[in-house]
Amino acid sequence: MSTTGATADPLAALGSLPGVADSVESVRKAVDRVYGHRVMRRRSNEITSEAALRGARGSAALSGADWALEEVRRRSDFSGDGDARTMGAALRLAAEAGQLLSIWRQSPLRVLARLHLVAAADKAERVGRPRQEGEPVDEPLIGLDLPSAAEAHGRLDGLSELIIVGGSAPALVTAAVVHGELLALRPFTSHNGLVARTAERIVLVGSGLDPKSVCPAEVGHAELGQEAYTRALEGYVSGTSEGVAAWIAHCGRAIELGARESTAVCEALQRGAA
Repeated sequence: MSTTGATADPLAALGSLPGVADSVESVRKAVDRVYGHRVMRRRSNEITSEAALRGARGSAALSGADWALEEVRRRSDFSGDGDARTMGAALRLAAEAGQLLSIWRQSPLRVLARLHLVAAADKAERVGRPRQEGEPVDEPLIGLDLPSAAEAHGRLDGLSELIIVGGSAPALVTAAVVHGELLALRPFTSHNGLVARTAERIVLVGSGLDPKSVCPAEVGHAELGQEAYTRALEGYVSGTSEGVAAWIAHCGRAIELGARESTAVCEALQRGAA
C-alpha cells in the first residue's frame, strides 16, 4: 500500500485514484439491481445459500480445484485428493464467514487465524497462526516473491489497525486492499488464497454493501480467470497508482459478475426453473 502516503485515512485516499470512483459506482448499481429484484423480497435466504455455494466453487477454482457446480452440489465427502480437500475448505469457509462478522472490526487478526484453522481442518502446529521465518508456503498458483515472515507480520498488523480504526473508504476499496494484501503477504503456510477471498467477502458483507451476502465476488474472480487475476494482483503488488487502481477495478468487476450471477438465480427462481 505504498501509494497511500502518510494520509490520516490511507484507504480512503485510494478512492481518489483514477477510475476507482467509477468502479465504486458501477458496483453499487450492480448490487442494487440484485437487491431490487422481486424474488429477493421473499426468497433472499435461498439466494444467499446459492451464492455461498457458487462463491465457494469459484474460490476453490482459483486455488486449482475447478469443479462443475453440480458436482459440488452432489458431493458430500471432500476428504479425498488435494482438489477435494480444497473444495471442502472453500465450503467450510463459506459457512464460517457469516459467524465472524461481529468479530472482524474488533479483531481482524483473530478472524484470519480462525479462517485458516477452518480451511486447514486440522490441529497441526502451523495452523491458525501466521507463518514463522523459514516455514514454507504451499500456494503454488501465486508466483509472486514471498515477503519475509517479519515483513508479513508487520504489514498484517498495519492492515489490522486500519480495519479497527475504520474510515471513509468505500467498501470496494477496503475489500480489495484486504484481499490484495493477504495474497501478497501469504501470511499462512497454506490456504492463503481461500482465506483472502473469504476476508474480501466478510468486508463486503460487514460494510453493508452486500449485507445478505448475495453478490459472490469469488464467482466473478473465477469467471475473469486465473491469468487476469494474477496480472491484476501483480499490479497491486507493484505499489504504483495505476497498478493498485487496476486491482481495485478488477475486484469491482468480480463483484459485478457475482451480482449478475445471483440476478440470474433470481430470474430462474421466478420462472420456477430452479
